[in-house]
Amino acid sequence: MINWLKIKLQYILPKHLVSRLVGKLAAAEAGGLTTALIKFFIKQFNVDMSEAKFSDPSHYRTFNEFFTRELKDDARPICEDPKDLAMSVDGTVSQLGDIEFDTVFQAKGHDYSLTTLLGGNPDVSAPFKDGKFATIYLSPKDYHRIHMPLDGILTDMIYVPGELFSVNPLTTQNVPGLFARNERVVCVFESQHGKFAIVLVGATIVASIETIWAGTVTPPAGKNVQHWRYPKDSENTVSLAKGEEMGLFKLGSTIVACFEPGMVEFNGQKNGDTTRLGEVFATLKD
Repeated sequence: MINWLKIKLQYILPKHLVSRLVGKLAAAEAGGLTTALIKFFIKQFNVDMSEAKFSDPSHYRTFNEFFTRELKDDARPICEDPKDLAMSVDGTVSQLGDIEFDTVFQAKGHDYSLTTLLGGNPDVSAPFKDGKFATIYLSPKDYHRIHMPLDGILTDMIYVPGELFSVNPLTTQNVPGLFARNERVVCVFESQHGKFAIVLVGATIVASIETIWAGTVTPPAGKNVQHWRYPKDSENTVSLAKGEEMGLFKLGSTIVACFEPGMVEFNGQKNGDTTRLGEVFATLKD
């Protein structure tokens, strides 16, 4: 009954309004109040501050600065073998496996369209049909910066407006097409081994999604799909190396990674496994 109520409330809650108000509070410099909130959050969610570049809660002027905290340089070594893809985030495996033509599995009884996930343009989704996908959930205690799984050149960034349902396991199991309904930012890259996409999915009280090349993408991106294309060979080319930071969430969410058919093989991960940035995520097949 409680879980049913939690889901139903999400349908009627003014999620965008609540999220934007929380975003303003998280960006406020409130001195001792901010520090007290950070200390409460650390205790409530058992955040390991020994890994943070700055472990003292009073270092952070805003809650956002704390939430998007950097880690120590040696906290997450990046796997070195060129054949290995690095895990992009700290989090938990929600689902991973095969994309069945244009269908991505969400949870028992629920799936969604790959094309819809990537913004509705069949030309963008075509390379990934019958490929592989991985959905990774970032909980409140996790590190919330996203890094590259392998070397890549950015070709497209797409903002897709949508809902802001929670993306926790309960909601994932009960809201149809969740990741293709929520607001999201799609980042498509080319590599020497094929194309891959990293989708940054928004959620309730996710106040902002940012990329390192564009800064804040949302809010307030608007009510229409927006598509930016990037040159592959010019002074404006966005080229990022394996392990390099590509974006961040201000308050937590989920990423969905998509790969071309025949490009990668996952390394035995299963639903519920904890992930750590930089560990071996998958292996290139060619």
